Amino acid sequence: MEVTAEQDGVQENGRCDAKVKAARPTSSGSLKMFLVALSFAYFAKALSGSYLKSTITQLERRFDIPSYLIGVIDGSFEIGNLLVIAFVSYFGAKLHRPKIIAMGCVLMSIGTFIIALPHFIIGRYEFETSVRWLGNSTRNPAPCAVESLAGAAQDAQVPHKGCEGESNLSMWIYVLLGNVLRGIGETPIQPLGISYIDDFATEENAALYVGCVHTISVVGPVFGYLLGSLCAKIYVDIGFVKMESITITPADARWVGAWWLGYLIAGVITLLSAFPFWFLPRALPVSEGQSPEKCPPEQTSFIKNSPLLKQKYQADEHSNFIEMAKDFIPTLRTLLGHRVYLIYLCVTIIQLNSLIGMVTYKPKYIEQHFRQSASKANFLMGVINIPAVALGMFSGGLLMKRLKLNLMGAARFAFGTSLIGYVLSLFFFALSCDNANVAGVTVPYSSVDGASFDKHSVFESCNQACSCSESEWDPVCGNNGITYMSACLAGCTSSAGSGKNTVFSNCSCVGAAGNFTARAGQCNDKDDCDRMFPYFLALSVLTSFIISLGGTPGYMLLIRCIKPQLKALALGFHALATRTLAGIPAPIYFGAIIDTTCLKWGQKRCGGIGACRIYNTTAYRIAYLGLTLSLRTVSFIICIPGFFLLAQQLKQEERNALHSTLTNGGAELEALQKEEFVISNSDQTQRICENGTDRETRL
Repeated sequence: MEVTAEQDGVQENGRCDAKVKAARPTSSGSLKMFLVALSFAYFAKALSGSYLKSTITQLERRFDIPSYLIGVIDGSFEIGNLLVIAFVSYFGAKLHRPKIIAMGCVLMSIGTFIIALPHFIIGRYEFETSVRWLGNSTRNPAPCAVESLAGAAQDAQVPHKGCEGESNLSMWIYVLLGNVLRGIGETPIQPLGISYIDDFATEENAALYVGCVHTISVVGPVFGYLLGSLCAKIYVDIGFVKMESITITPADARWVGAWWLGYLIAGVITLLSAFPFWFLPRALPVSEGQSPEKCPPEQTSFIKNSPLLKQKYQADEHSNFIEMAKDFIPTLRTLLGHRVYLIYLCVTIIQLNSLIGMVTYKPKYIEQHFRQSASKANFLMGVINIPAVALGMFSGGLLMKRLKLNLMGAARFAFGTSLIGYVLSLFFFALSCDNANVAGVTVPYSSVDGASFDKHSVFESCNQACSCSESEWDPVCGNNGITYMSACLAGCTSSAGSGKNTVFSNCSCVGAAGNFTARAGQCNDKDDCDRMFPYFLALSVLTSFIISLGGTPGYMLLIRCIKPQLKALALGFHALATRTLAGIPAPIYFGAIIDTTCLKWGQKRCGGIGACRIYNTTAYRIAYLGLTLSLRTVSFIICIPGFFLLAQQLKQEERNALHSTLTNGGAELEALQKEEFVISNSDQTQRICENGTDRETRL
């Protein structure tokens, strides 16, 4: 205590203290600037990532690919992370972290621009249609072609020479490569950014700062989905085609919006997020600017051992690259030997499989199950669902600070919120919607009662003479409320009008008399869906908010359950493992399972299966929700041993702390006893000398 008081006195009266006090506002200002810059970088990467998910159906239709290939494209972002994240997390923590983050933002921007590149390379979008317009003719051809016209229609089905060269099949590779580059660029943002904040922020503010960053990262998808909603309304080749000639609407299964436009906007925003990091310092020590020559050695030691720096990772120590490489494997072995960390890793991997698969295909689920347009599905995700997640993340960080939760408290809080959200998610199974009535697909031509999903024939006596193609998808809605795959399969013999206003007449399959009509487009038979949809949205918002409440406490559990020296590596390896075992496979196998529920596949121009046009909504709901909740069930089971291991760790830390206190106290007592012994010996020697001097004087 005397030493501390003496050092405090030196700080109050000496020149060193003035410099320390002068440095603190600078460090605080730089930390706040870094917090703002990191939040903007999180916003940019979240915006571009969510926009990619909002364009899933657009990319499927534009490149004629199934859902599992979209899962491969979505997972390619994680592949980019996988390539470099372990090395960036380990070596980047010992280098200039802000500048490494800046370089990552630049790479993300370049990757986003590459994703939009195919639009400027391939030709105009040509959707499949059975309506063939005759040039230089004042009348429309008969949809139900007979005799010679039938032969011409069949000839039109044969791919022309050079079709393979004009195919858009390989263009999705550019999207995949651009997303891989985005993943490489995103790598340093999370582990280096969060560890930088946790190193230089006070312990009581670290959780709040991390909560703020995560909140901003959740706000990013709001704008990403809103941008996706806006671009989905705009036709893909806007400005290059006459919109009056387009026969499809945004609600059509063949509609493709201006998916490329949003990537250009997201790329510019990501590029802007890189600039602030170039001007931030490498480290923010409390005693920045302090000179060793002006301060005593014992005071320098005192400042370095300050409690404010106990979480500081020694990023400012210059180490040899080879020495750091040699130390990597032992450090990683130590990290993986931490049992609580391993349990946490397993739980988050399984839960992220569930979360990533659910979020990736949720807009598509809304489109297919409740028959909403892609624009409306993205809009609702952006303005209703995502804000609930952002509010939950921020509230979780605030509650953790207010309640002053320890490690066990944070673990229980995160588990409790996840369990409540799981129970509420079970009610999604009850929010069902019937399939659309499509003749020959969901219902037979002869009857519309009792929808069946057997292999119905699209050919009946009413359309046998028309020589129709069973592979084409150009739906028309009969005035009996049934959708037919094409006007030809509806038996229509004449048509009038153009574009979206085309009306077909004398449709023999629509009515027995043969004088019934049909209009272009699918029937809008979704009254039951409209009744269920508001309940689905309300339940989705509630579950998202409750589950996200435990997000920040759960993340702080990851940071606090390990030693400060392993923090950056633990964050990096956690991101590596979750991206490898959750981010990459989850969209692929979710998409593959969803593909099994498809009832009618689209047809490519050059032959082969394209994008799915209509799904079995009942099977889709069971597969999508069942897989999501099954994964979360497994994660809860693994949590049980995790709580026992965490309790043992906390007890062991308490015993170690008590033993350390007693050991230090015994050492101090022994030092004092030695000091008193030396002083008493000195006094005794002095008295002997004095007595000897007196004797000599007397003599």
